[in-house]
Amino acid sequence: MPRVVVVLPLTPLQTGDRFAVEHWPLHITVLAPFETDAAPAEIVHVTAVALAGVLAFTVVAGPDELFGRHHDIPVTLIDDDAVLTRLHDRLVEALRSLATSSNEAAFAGSNFRAHVTVKSQGRVNTGDELRLSQIALVDMAPRAATSGRTVLATLDLVPTR
Repeated sequence: MPRVVVVLPLTPLQTGDRFAVEHWPLHITVLAPFETDAAPAEIVHVTAVALAGVLAFTVVAGPDELFGRHHDIPVTLIDDDAVLTRLHDRLVEALRSLATSSNEAAFAGSNFRAHVTVKSQGRVNTGDELRLSQIALVDMAPRAATSGRTVLATLDLVPTR
């Protein structure tokens, strides 16, 4: 059963791109991984409908923090942003019916804390302005899978001047 995550990449991705877990390109997770029996085409369609008319936008990087069970994963939080929060809420509502369980963490509660994980290949810094213009749906193959993560689809947000 596939697990899918919806992200806002900081640099554009292409459908079919693959990368190992440790080489994830910098991104903001806008909808946490969820299990689904839906075909990728259905997930893409539902996401595209939910994104209709959504404009590209800019967010600002905030302070650093430690995430994870052991509080050992360095991240840079994203300052509160109404557009980003509305986008998250819109995707939660649109994709909830495709999850295999209504108890999926992606759809439960208001624990959304937008952030960019610090990676060996890069990071964002407090005060950086991040232009977000694309959504990517990524197959979250198990960590041990030799295929790594695979971009199932990308959808461009409406360009702004």
